[in-house]
Amino acid sequence: MSIDSFGTLSPFANGDGQARLFSLPKLAKALGITLDRLPYCLRVLLENLLRHEDGDTVLAADIEALARSAPGSRPSREVGFFPSRVLMPDSSGVPAICDLAGMRDEVAAQGGDPRLIDTVIPVDVVIDHSVMVDFAGVPDAVTRNMALEFRRARERYAMLRWSETAFAGLRIVPPGNGILHQINLEYLATVVSVERQGTSVLAIPDTLVGTDSHTPMINGLGVLGWGVGGIEAASAMLGQPISMLIPAVVGCRLTGHLRPGVTATDLVLHLTAVMRGSGVTGCFVEFCGAGLDGLPVADRATIANMAVEWGATLGFFPIDGQTITYLAGTARAPEQVQRVSDYAHAQQLWRGGAEPAFDRILEVNLGTVLRCLAGPRRPDQRVRLADASRSFLDLAAAPAAQDPHPANGDIVIAAITSCTNTSNPAVMLAAGLLARNATALGLRPRRWVKTSLSPGSRRVSEYLEATGLQASLDALGFQPVGYGCMTCMGNSGPLAPEVEDAIHGRAVTAVAVLSGNRNFEGRVHPLVRASYLASPPLVIAYAIAGSILIDLETEPLGQSTTGQTVYLRDIWPSDAEIAALTEAAVTRALFAEGYRDLFHGPALWRDLHGPATPLFPWDAASTYLRRPPYTAIRPALGALPHIRGARPIAILGDDITTDHIAPVGAVPADSAVAAYLQASHVAPDAFDSLASRRANAEIVARTAFSNIRLRNLMAEGSEGSVTTHQPSGELMRLFEASERYRSEGTPLIIVAGANYGMGSSRDTAAKAVQLIGVRAVLAESFERIHRSNLVGMGVMPLQFQAGTTRAGLALDGDETFDILGLSAAEPLGEVCCLIHRSSGRTDAHRLHLRIDTSREMAWCKAGGILPFVGGSLARAPTITA
Repeated sequence: MSIDSFGTLSPFANGDGQARLFSLPKLAKALGITLDRLPYCLRVLLENLLRHEDGDTVLAADIEALARSAPGSRPSREVGFFPSRVLMPDSSGVPAICDLAGMRDEVAAQGGDPRLIDTVIPVDVVIDHSVMVDFAGVPDAVTRNMALEFRRARERYAMLRWSETAFAGLRIVPPGNGILHQINLEYLATVVSVERQGTSVLAIPDTLVGTDSHTPMINGLGVLGWGVGGIEAASAMLGQPISMLIPAVVGCRLTGHLRPGVTATDLVLHLTAVMRGSGVTGCFVEFCGAGLDGLPVADRATIANMAVEWGATLGFFPIDGQTITYLAGTARAPEQVQRVSDYAHAQQLWRGGAEPAFDRILEVNLGTVLRCLAGPRRPDQRVRLADASRSFLDLAAAPAAQDPHPANGDIVIAAITSCTNTSNPAVMLAAGLLARNATALGLRPRRWVKTSLSPGSRRVSEYLEATGLQASLDALGFQPVGYGCMTCMGNSGPLAPEVEDAIHGRAVTAVAVLSGNRNFEGRVHPLVRASYLASPPLVIAYAIAGSILIDLETEPLGQSTTGQTVYLRDIWPSDAEIAALTEAAVTRALFAEGYRDLFHGPALWRDLHGPATPLFPWDAASTYLRRPPYTAIRPALGALPHIRGARPIAILGDDITTDHIAPVGAVPADSAVAAYLQASHVAPDAFDSLASRRANAEIVARTAFSNIRLRNLMAEGSEGSVTTHQPSGELMRLFEASERYRSEGTPLIIVAGANYGMGSSRDTAAKAVQLIGVRAVLAESFERIHRSNLVGMGVMPLQFQAGTTRAGLALDGDETFDILGLSAAEPLGEVCCLIHRSSGRTDAHRLHLRIDTSREMAWCKAGGILPFVGGSLARAPTITA
């Protein structure tokens, strides 16, 4: 197979004349197959492989295997995905750039040219994860929160300024613009890109990987992309393919129409429960069916954003007329919009005709979706609006007692936040209309509720201002507080002192309601034990109600200024009003003007300057940026070494999230991180957040399993970062135990239940366990991103065989483990685990080695993906000027 055999010219009526493309129809004809039955997402992957084949016989075989793959029998074959770009938030972008800077140091130390460590595909870093809700409910909250953001982040932002000149293809979107996924949807994504090759043009699908787990949001626009860890992203920036197995593709057939008053958020939470219960972990999900015809891109993106909460790799919506409508409406150039249509039709990527053949089908009738929330601890815990109070009482049975201070079930945070929902004008305008109706009747939030609005882009504020609805939101305390993730990622800031005192003093189980995508334990705020995801208008309604124990379907929200009893139904806007306002307010001009100066940034940003050197000048005294230890180049091992005499440092249950493994919120005052910062002469009021300090390995190691709500069965009855050291039997901080085990030469393991590593694509969670000496994680099942992150750090994911459970092992924590057979293990092979108990009995178990591909095996033998890539480049020729 020759790649040139499938290059063809296609007419483009957009000023480019003709563009070259690698023709999928031409490939199908050569192979004697039809594309009609291949899911659209796999067609994009097929083009990606075809374009990179270039005489490579292995890739040629991959192409044919993928093209001929059939439902239920997709080959368990390793393929490489070559994304056309990388997208990162600052929270993972800064550590990733530090890793690249560390690789430059390593290459230079080996006598190589550090400039070889450079970005070979475009990279966008959007600064959106640092701003906190320190100020809320005041008119100048945005300005005040940004000033604090720059004071805290100045050192990290200066490094980002350095990276703009140090790496060729890297752009920085300055603070104050919005959330990366919303900016990607509204501006960065092209759907079809062009590469200039001399006088010719090559047209290619826009594809990407991102270091935030909600990267799949862009699949709502027909762009194939998903979340990876920062270490995988760094290798992709350097031109390495993303290693993967050909995925199973689950079709989700949508039929019918949403009921009146049901929002896209309700649909998202409904689908999250359906998908998580249907076992789509690691799958591609592709949407099909007549229900798509009337589903706009804003709704599709809201759905796709949550794919990681289903456990899926992505949720793909093929290109169709809705895609074209959105591109035109967000001020993409007319020639770009035409290019997308032309290319999709030429490549059989345009939705239409026969439904593809999926590995299995899930059918969802949109008419069955009801108004709902998700909580109190996971995004898949969907509850009908009428059942919200019951779900809370299952968590905390004590009744609430309304008084001037919060009581059990009272809502202390009500936040309209997150790209999931603020990217959707219909739900944001619905919130504004509900606020207008509520203020007209004199309704106000309860005094103990911290209210905030953090839009995902400035376009949201512009259309809320233009419609006059921001004034109504302001009247209810929902003034904008900043343009970033904020409450959704745990940067919710402090509660009022009297509220915090009441929670502490009366052991109140306080509640947060947010329009976000995550509500894991300990994530939103350390004092909030129950969190619910809800649509933006419901967030406002609950702020007025003040308690999760009020049934908004049947009980009143409150009294109007004239003494009228007001129910939610009295202030909920009609679908017709929302639709009419959306069409009038969300204009092309809004996006054309709003994104004109995206990369300009505020004066605080423009005044920052980084060093103009190829090597980054590390400051040994910094508590934010330290030269990373993960990049050290060493000779690759010929085989994986056995693990003998290992001790578990944590035995965990099901659904352990990356928030449990490496939290990102405030620094707990009694934590190992706090002790380190104090020893480094950092005052408590300057601790900042855990997320902001992820480029310091000393901090990362101390975050390992430090979530304040973590329950480690080796310290039963306790919560937080504690474990029992063995064989001494002493209870201590987990980090201190790891240091003691290190001094004793004892290797460590983690034992866990199902869905280990669910949640954010946080490579810090893999880095943390590697830094404390963990060699392997034994679990019933792994979430996709965290499994690959562990492998990328050289930590082995080992999965119990069917029928073996963590609970069934009946571990006391004083056992030792031998893991044998690693030296001869192949990808997806088996190893033997011997469990030596204190009674003298030894049990033997077979474990699946979840190193899935040969490329991943090479990473592990090199000590991780960064040493693997750095070692290869250290041996490359020097760049000549």
